[in-house]
Formats: sequence, C-alpha cells, structure tokens
Amino acid sequence: AASTPSCCQQHSEEVCETCVLRTTLTAENAVEANRLSNNYKFGFKKWKSHVTARPWEDRSEIVKELYSDLNVIRGSAGGWPWARPRGSGRLQVAGVPPRASLPAGSTVTCGNVLYLLLFGWWLSLLYVLVAAGMFLTIAGAPHGRLCWDLAGYFLWPFGKAIQKVQVRLPRECQGWLGCLVPQPDIPPLFQVPKSHQASEAGAGESSALLGGPAPHRWVSAGHWQRVGSVAWLCLGYPALALAHGLVCVTAWLLVVLIPVAKLSARAATRVLLLPPRRVLVRRLRMTEVPPEGEVILCCCRAANPYYYKYTVDGINVFAVNLLPLVLVTLVLGYVDSHNHLSSSTVKFALALLSITPLSYYIGMAIASISAQSTFAVGAVVNATFGSITELTFYISALIKGSREGNRCYAEVVKSALTGTLVGCVLFIPGLCMVIGGIRHQEQRFNSRSAGVSSALLFLSVGGEWGRGVPGSRVPPAWAPTPCPSVSAGVFAPTLFSKVYGKLVCGECHNVTQNPLGHYLCHNCHFDLMGNNGTLYYSHVQPLVYTVSLLLPAAYLVGLVFTLKTHSHIYDIHISDCHMPGHHHSAEVHWSRWRALLILLLSTLCMSACADLATEHISPILTSSTISQYFIGVTVLAMVPELPEIVNGIQFALQNNLSLSIEIGNCVAVQVCMLQIPILVLFTIFYPTNFTLVFSDLHVYASMFSVVLMNYIFMDGKCDYFQGTVLVMVYFILLAVYFFAPSPSGC
Repeated sequence: AASTPSCCQQHSEEVCETCVLRTTLTAENAVEANRLSNNYKFGFKKWKSHVTARPWEDRSEIVKELYSDLNVIRGSAGGWPWARPRGSGRLQVAGVPPRASLPAGSTVTCGNVLYLLLFGWWLSLLYVLVAAGMFLTIAGAPHGRLCWDLAGYFLWPFGKAIQKVQVRLPRECQGWLGCLVPQPDIPPLFQVPKSHQASEAGAGESSALLGGPAPHRWVSAGHWQRVGSVAWLCLGYPALALAHGLVCVTAWLLVVLIPVAKLSARAATRVLLLPPRRVLVRRLRMTEVPPEGEVILCCCRAANPYYYKYTVDGINVFAVNLLPLVLVTLVLGYVDSHNHLSSSTVKFALALLSITPLSYYIGMAIASISAQSTFAVGAVVNATFGSITELTFYISALIKGSREGNRCYAEVVKSALTGTLVGCVLFIPGLCMVIGGIRHQEQRFNSRSAGVSSALLFLSVGGEWGRGVPGSRVPPAWAPTPCPSVSAGVFAPTLFSKVYGKLVCGECHNVTQNPLGHYLCHNCHFDLMGNNGTLYYSHVQPLVYTVSLLLPAAYLVGLVFTLKTHSHIYDIHISDCHMPGHHHSAEVHWSRWRALLILLLSTLCMSACADLATEHISPILTSSTISQYFIGVTVLAMVPELPEIVNGIQFALQNNLSLSIEIGNCVAVQVCMLQIPILVLFTIFYPTNFTLVFSDLHVYASMFSVVLMNYIFMDGKCDYFQGTVLVMVYFILLAVYFFAPSPSGC
C-alpha cells in the first residue's frame, strides 16, 4: 500500500486510515518500523513505548522542558529566551537582543506553594542553622554568608538564579590578597564586534567588553587548602548534602516534583562545592541585561504534571521508581523468613506490587529483541516469554499447594485464570473505549483482525447453556446451578464431569415430610472419584490431555493464518516518509544482548516474587472474610496486567483502538490456548491438585464475557457507551464473585 502525504505530517505512531482495510504508519527508523509492525502481528506482545531514542528536534516543547537542565532562564510565557548551550561555560542569548525582557508572570503556583510546604521552610531553616555554625568557626565565615544567601534562595527559589562568577586577578596583582575584586567573565555575545572595536580604539578602553579577555589568574586555585574550607567540608556540607539527598529522593518518587529533585541534586553536587566568592544569588527582573557568568540553577516551576512521560534510558519513570521495591521485597522476604520485621500480609502486598515493574521490564525486553531481530526470533521470544509473568505465579502456587496438600491453591489459580480472561475480554477493551471515546466521538477498528482472536476465544470457552442436572433425582427447582448443554475448549472436561459425574450433596432435608417429596440439599458437587476414580482416570483425564494438546494446535493454526496465508487482513504499511530532521540511523535504548540479560534477570526476579507471594498468601486466604474467588479474579489476575492496561489506554488515546482491543484479546487467547494447557502438562511431570474442571461460576462468567465481546465487536466501530457497558458488566461479575462463598473445603 502506498502512503498518503498526510501521513508524513502526523505523529510517528498515529494511524492514518486511507481506507477501511489499509493502515499506514510512519516510523523514524527501521527498528521502530519493526516494532510497529510487530504490534499488529497475532501472538506478538503489543508495546507502545519507543525502543529507540527519538530525535530531539522532533519532540514537543513540553517534552523538551522535561529533559532540560536547570541552567536555563526561561520566560513564563513560553519559549527559551536565554539558554546556555551544552559544553559552554558562558551564558548566551538565543535570538534575543542584549537588552531582553522576561515575559510577565507570577511565580505563585500550586506546585511552588507545595514545594514551600514540603521542603522550602525546613530546608531554609537548616541553611540558617548551618550559617550560624559557620560564623562561630570564624574561618568559615565566607561559607556562612553563602549559606545565609542560599537560605533565602531555597525558601522560594522561583524567579531567582544562582550563577557561577569567575573571579580573576590581573597581571599587576602579585599575591592572592593583592586584588580581591571579582571580575566576572563577559559572555562572548556581548563583546563588541571588531568593526566597532576599530572605531573606538582611540578611547583607550581595555576592558573585556571592548576587547578580548585579559590574561588572568584564578582566585580559587588554593581555596580548598584553607582552614575555613576544611571546616565547611567537615561540619556544614555533610548536613546540607544529606538534607538535599532526602529532598531529591522524595521529590523523585513523587514524579511531578522531579524539578525539585534536579534542583537539590545540582545544589549538593555543584553549588555547595564551589568557593563562596564564585557563587552569586540574584533575583531575575522584568527588564535587564542578561546575567553574566554561568547559570547553575534557575527553577521556574516546582511541579510539572507531564512528568509521567519522563523516561530514563527508555524506561518510564514509574518503572524506575518501583524497581527498588523489588529489591526491598526480595531482601525482606528471604531475610525475614520468620516475620519478625513485617507480617505476611505486608510481604504478600510487596511481592504482588513488585510483579508490576517486572512485567514492564519483561515487556520492553521482548519488544526490543523482536524489533531488532528477524521474524523467527521474535516469534520464539514472544511465545516463550509472553506469558511468563502469569505462569511463574500459577506454577509457584500449584507447587506450594501440592506440598501442603491444600487444594485451595488450585482453586485460587483457577480463579486467577478466569479473572484474567474476563478482565482482558471486558475490562481492558471497555476501559480503553471509554477513555478513547472521551477524546474521539467514534472509534473504528479492524473487525477482521479482531475476529480472529474472537473466533479463537469462542472456540476456547464459547457455547450455549440450558437448565437441569442430567441424571439427578433432585427436582430442577432445587438444582444447585444451571449446567451447560453445549460447550467447547477448556470447559469441555467441566461439561463432561457434570454429565457423567455423580451428584453428591453434603446435607439434604425433606421439606414436605414425604419420602417421595422434595428435598433441599446443600454443598452439592459432582464426584468424579467414585468407584476408585474410574470415571476420572479412564475418561476425564484423557479428555483433559486431549484438549490441552488441541488448543495449542489451534493457536498455531491462528498464527499461520494471520502471519502467513492471510496476512493481508491487517494490511499494515510502514511508510518511508520521515519528518524533517530525522536521521535514519537508530539509537536503540537496549541492545539485543542487554535486552536478553534484562529479560532473564527480570524472569528470575519474577519467579522469586511469585514464590514469596504464594508463600505468604495462606494467612490471607484463611483469615480473610472476602471470598477466595474474589481475591483470585481481582488482585491475582489484574495486577500483573497493569502494563498491558496502560499500553491499551495509550493506544486508545491515539485513536488506535485496534491495538487496544488486540492487547486484551491476545492475553485472553494465551490464557486459554497456552497457559492452561501448559499448567495441565506441568501436572504430568509434577503432580498437583490442578484439574481442568472449573466451578459453574467460572464457566458462566467466561462464556457470557466472550459472547458479549463478540456482539460488541461485530460492526468494527464503537464509542464510550459500548465501553461503559463492558466495564459495568465486568463490575457486576466482580460483585457476584465478592458475595459468592469460598470454594468448598477452603
């Protein structure tokens, strides 16, 4: 397909719909083109973030401000009037005459007031106390004066600047004490051109403003050998560096206050290590000659809500902030094995939260490797590690349940599988439709590509249901639940057990006092182990293994269909048109070997966190008043899918609902056709209590979700109302699970 000219002028990931079946994408380089193409391939992990560094000139002014150093004097009305170029120690004016005007604007904002309340007042007070201590040492008086000036600055640093002035001595000064008058450097831009120097040579001016800089000696050469400097490094600097470190960490974790973190880091590493006479604190005025010397600190805003976009080496700031949580979880979990420092509930919560950043790192590593490799390598990596997050937890829970002889762990795993299926079919697409529908009145998607996933899901769990319990003498009015009459896929063994299993009830009461009357029974279930388990081992178990082999085979057929024989249903064209200033060479964030190393380490940490989560979930299951069904379908099912939810929302906001829907469908298909068969086959080598017989609640919730999804996705377009319907149905099912009793025997 040929790209249209309009596509070249859009954002690199915005979808350009030239017709119903054609989707044209633009990419900065070949690696990004592979990533975008992989997003539309069935079975590949969908990834929104870039895996290469985007050209700086193509970024918006909002994003540029996020990554700018705090050595820029910026007007409040926008633009970049005065900026110090990288590698230059002097201030220059970018396209502004020597006498420039700062745009009017107040520094009193909500973020700045928040800085004052959280950090400014006590940081300023600490500077005052340190200044008093330095004055008491006599020799440290210069540092005391500096701390006094900085106390006013850090109380309210907005609208002020800290400069590094270069103090020098003319040749006439023979000693260090002979001439102590500061002589700041004059920026080259303010030096008079040579044509003007010639006309004014007769004036006898010899200053740097009119001529070149005079030879000089730097005053700071022997500063750190003085007694006052030693007192400062031993008494004053450590306390202030510790305080700035605390402010830096706290502000960084709050994300929106990252400018404050940069402010504190630069103050501790640069400002406080300069000789006092080389530090100048000045207030910026409306109209003045641009300040002379190097600007070290200039902060206009303490908070910026757009810092959720901030990345470090391609990693989102939230994933960076959550990485220490993984280390804390591992250390606390394995060192404090007897729960002396924290309870099992805390450790379980930490282990579960640690899965979220690890899922992000695994997803980015998979996307990086796939984008830089051939199709075969990408397919193998996605098939191997695509479901590793969920499988590590499920297998850890089944192993622990087998060791303890507790069948509740198997029921929790079934609840988590059902919760993941229902959440990915209803909640993720519905939420993306709602959020995307707020910005876009109507969104369209490729119904043919979505139909492939829908058909596979219908094959896995679809069916019709009726009433009655075959073979039971209990009247239909007192039947425990309706039972399916037609089903397929993972629920076929469940149907088989209900048709041929023996209905066993724990307690029955005759409500009519007639031996032939009606009975009210409680705790009824279908027994498969009667007659020494003949029904289960001779009929149900072979059926389970057969289904576990057929479902992955159907998944492979879907791969061949979408990626080979009928790849035209996606009709994805990666345009070779680039925005101005693009360089076609790709600077990847993670190389293939680095991504592979991160993938393996993240998988190892994921296994450890899953082991800790299953180790400390037992008290929650036994003491909690909430149904174990609800814990499984919500917390255990959806927390690992948080990165997928975020990716889906981002795609929906860019009017690319096809990928938002495919994210949920892809995970749901992998649950039914890969994860469940793998768990069944795992029981062959390591016997567990896991059987492919689900409760009626799981069966009906899954069937109803898939049927509703197929109905909603039928016409290839949607809006926020249809998304609201999906989300509401999901919450109704959660309410059912919340009020449902826990599985029998748990």
